[in-house]
Amino acid sequence: MSGDASSSSLPEGSSVDFSEPSQGIRAYATPALASSELLARPSDSSEAEQETAGEGEAAPQQADVPSHRDDERSSTLDDSQFGTSEQSTDSADFPAGGPADQEDTDSEAPDPFLDDVAEDSSSEPEGPLEQSVAEQPAAGLSVDQTAHSLAAADEVALAQSPPPSWPTSIPNTALDINKAVPPPPRTEEEDEEDEEDTPDLYLPGLVLPTMFLPIPNTDPLTTLLSKFIPPESRPHRDLSGNWQGADFNMLVMTNSWRALAKMARDRLVETDPEDIDLVLSLWYLRLSCLARLRLFNQTAAECTNLYVVLNGVEPASAREWLFEKKVPFELEVLHVRLKYWTADHMGYLDALAGLLAQCKAKARAADAKEDAMSAGMWQERGARVCLIMASQLIEMKDFAAAAKLLEPLCKQPGGITSPQLQSAVGRIYVQGGYIRMATKHFAEVWNDPTADPLLKHMNAAVLAAADGDWLKATDELKKMLDADPENFVAINNLSVTYLSQGKIQEGIRILEEAIELSPSSTLAAEPLLFNLSTMYELRSAAGADKKRNLLIEVAKWAGDGLRTTCLKMPSS
Repeated sequence: MSGDASSSSLPEGSSVDFSEPSQGIRAYATPALASSELLARPSDSSEAEQETAGEGEAAPQQADVPSHRDDERSSTLDDSQFGTSEQSTDSADFPAGGPADQEDTDSEAPDPFLDDVAEDSSSEPEGPLEQSVAEQPAAGLSVDQTAHSLAAADEVALAQSPPPSWPTSIPNTALDINKAVPPPPRTEEEDEEDEEDTPDLYLPGLVLPTMFLPIPNTDPLTTLLSKFIPPESRPHRDLSGNWQGADFNMLVMTNSWRALAKMARDRLVETDPEDIDLVLSLWYLRLSCLARLRLFNQTAAECTNLYVVLNGVEPASAREWLFEKKVPFELEVLHVRLKYWTADHMGYLDALAGLLAQCKAKARAADAKEDAMSAGMWQERGARVCLIMASQLIEMKDFAAAAKLLEPLCKQPGGITSPQLQSAVGRIYVQGGYIRMATKHFAEVWNDPTADPLLKHMNAAVLAAADGDWLKATDELKKMLDADPENFVAINNLSVTYLSQGKIQEGIRILEEAIELSPSSTLAAEPLLFNLSTMYELRSAAGADKKRNLLIEVAKWAGDGLRTTCLKMPSS
């Protein structure tokens, strides 16, 4: 929510600005957009988009790339850090004042799926500019990034056809004439056609050790520990990247991206180049982990090496088959992300628009073949690309274009609604200052019987804060906590409402209690850490000691890839 600090009783010199969303603790693309949070967060680009994009960007983070955001943001309204709550009980009346007259919304909204003009039409619009995200997600209202987790960001698993219904038993005394008939065996001609269509690819270049760069054995968090914490008080941090004997799921849960990146590299150099599926899956794991480590230059260099080999496949028909059948969609999204890391934001949007056009074309082709499964998969991928694009538009402050891009996704054929996505659109309008349009969307969610009551309370809190009614925002958030005392999104947002009312000590108290309740979750949530660090600074000179203690706890629990700017401690 786009609250103005001047409307609250903030201490002099502080500000509340609802800006970008951060990456979720477990990145998830759509929820990231759909949730809200008054989280203050540090600046930096959202990652999840790229890792969320395939199945979602991801994506689920480095100091070596120029930052294109302000060094500090104050408050956001996005709950991508924690995900959304599923339970709630009572609901309150929607904030007074029904939707006012709509602002001009007649501009044509893009349909990311099947209703646009044919693929070969040169006049087909691909979107208002045509991520994710936020990747889950707008600052406070952002859509982010997405991101960015290791799960395939846009891969939608296809259900397998059920096996033939064989009889469970066959009587010995008589023939069972009603037993199921197995499918006819494939003919030799069909097998020969498949073999002719599948080129014999052998790509040893994909597993050469020279394709990979060494990972630095230090990170910004270690630098802060060396500067502010005496040796005897520093927690031990393993930066060796040793993964042998470790459980894969545990490495993901503990944000051990360095170990996962080294594991992917070690397995790649030992993999048979003929196993293209495994090789490309390991490449995606490697690049995703490097991005999580925020080693963007290294990610770009290794991804470029990968695509040099893939684009060098001859003949052209074999290369076309490789990209059509084998290259994961999420890897394509990650490759597009390279333009963002080189600060070519418009080029990044153009590349995403190309991916969206590809999703539309393939969805139409599958629909023409009456292949509902494939059509649904490509529609889902197209929707996730839209989320990534919306996240980028929000970062570029083009809130109207981001909202227009997502509005067609709020209601699907058959009357299916998406209250979370519609709430995200409302928050984007709040951030852009279009309060009447935001009220309209929030009212539709309030009247939607399928919407989670907790989501309705969060929307009411966002709208109240946008109007400067911090007391009402506080009441709505407390209702959420009555239903779910461990809703860390509501706790963090509540701390912002206390800060806006000048109740700094109260805001510090609830955040410290949240950290004690679940350090593994809260100490990896950058917006929460940013809010707490800001309140420590506003409190008194003793805040420096508090921030040093917070740094020690973060070093124990946060894992790899944390944006240390959220701690507001200079590294130089």
